[in-house]
Amino acid sequence: MATTQKQTEQHPAKLERLRERERRAAEGGGADRVAKQHAANKLTARERLEFLLDEGTFEEFDKFVRHRTSDFGLDKQKFPGDGVVTGHGLVDGRRVFVFAQDFTVFGGSLSETHAEKICKVMDLAMKVGAPVVGLNDSGGARIQEGVLSLGGYADIFLRNTLASGVVPQISCIMGPCAGGAVYSPAITDFNIMVRGTSYMFITGPDVIRSVTHEEVTKEELGGADTHNRTSGVAHFEADDDRHALQLTRELLSFIPSNNMEEAPRVASSDPVDRTEERLNTIIPEVSNQPYDIREVIHAVIDDGYFFEVHARYAPNIVVGFARLAGRSVGVVANQPAFLAGVLDIDASVKAARFVRFCDCFNIPLVTFEDVPGFLPGVQQEHGGIIRHGAKLLYAFAEATVPKITVITRKAYGGAYCVMASKHIRTDVNFAYPTAEIAVMGAEGAVGVLYRREIEKADDKDAARRARITEFEEKFANPYVAAERGFIDEIIEPAQTRPKLIRALALLENKRDTNPPRKHGNIPL
Repeated sequence: MATTQKQTEQHPAKLERLRERERRAAEGGGADRVAKQHAANKLTARERLEFLLDEGTFEEFDKFVRHRTSDFGLDKQKFPGDGVVTGHGLVDGRRVFVFAQDFTVFGGSLSETHAEKICKVMDLAMKVGAPVVGLNDSGGARIQEGVLSLGGYADIFLRNTLASGVVPQISCIMGPCAGGAVYSPAITDFNIMVRGTSYMFITGPDVIRSVTHEEVTKEELGGADTHNRTSGVAHFEADDDRHALQLTRELLSFIPSNNMEEAPRVASSDPVDRTEERLNTIIPEVSNQPYDIREVIHAVIDDGYFFEVHARYAPNIVVGFARLAGRSVGVVANQPAFLAGVLDIDASVKAARFVRFCDCFNIPLVTFEDVPGFLPGVQQEHGGIIRHGAKLLYAFAEATVPKITVITRKAYGGAYCVMASKHIRTDVNFAYPTAEIAVMGAEGAVGVLYRREIEKADDKDAARRARITEFEEKFANPYVAAERGFIDEIIEPAQTRPKLIRALALLENKRDTNPPRKHGNIPL
């Protein structure tokens, strides 16, 4: 009886000890540092997770882990969790693994144990087949731990690489991310940055100033605007932490949990047989007159809602997610409103990466094509347009998901081949009556084919116009390609939505394979 009485008395004390440890873990680096985080217009790690995940679903791992280093006075500074909160929860009822670096503890710096916590959730995410969302807010490697912290980064990079194409990986940059730390987000599928509070760079302004004597601010060097508009490192730019987390939730709604599943289907009240008469007049009669391809996309997809990716980078091509009859699709479209929709280095890389993501995760591809060719010029050639353009060709050719292409107007030269043509295993190819499929535009072709004839003519302008008219009648239409079977159907533009939905239904059980191999050698 005495022993039982003693055990009963010990239970409250043990429970209180647990609660006290949990309270300390929840405090992060303390009230003062939390206040500084809020003053910088940033949420704490736990607040971010609370906003990201469905209410009450977060299950934390390794809450009481502490660093093992005793040098440099660190034996007197031990915080539960060691600067990162890890675990799993639900987003719209679907399992997601998460880690959130805590800037209030050692500036979120990465230690050996910090890295081990992140690796643990990544390993488990791959085992159970669930996405990984990383909320990055870190001062970098913990200097006091030397090679242990560097090794920790390498351990994370390995997991990023092994998880690539297995489970989706999303990085939210919500504070500093510099030096070697940037390579983890670089390997993940999508990067979301927060305007004014986040930045990414290999070397900071001080180092650049001392080495190259260039003067640059953190924001100019690696802020959200820079990486969304100029470098293409980031895919989305958020106004604040909450906006970034909302974008993350929305992005997850379009993609599956792993490479063995399909994206969740969403009920839509938008009729599957809806026609859109304005599409019959949306393409200008003059072939060099611009129009916004987004108008075509919005008119076709469910409820006109398009979740654009990389919106500010390489605007001559548009990529993003949409739904057709509730099914998630990846959209790739040339943009005639910018550089006439021409393919250049940046556009090719942007689209290739998006195509490969969709192929990894079983998301059908819908391509809207209006492309006059590849951008000419010394800078493009010296920059490797051949190699970079081949990336997009490789991505489309390699993809085994359902692929549907709609040629709205121009489809010239090698760019016609690259943009998901029938020749590279696209399943269904439609064309509008306004489509022009040729080696080059009429004026350029006439200049090559009939230059001497025109030079000899008495009325050179009349001779040139006559040849241009003749060329346009022969090639500036989709019927020659349709006769060859390269176009499956020439459709009335108003019918685009029902045609796409029926094609997707046809391809729902599509099975396609590539030759047995370890992996291909994409022209990087």
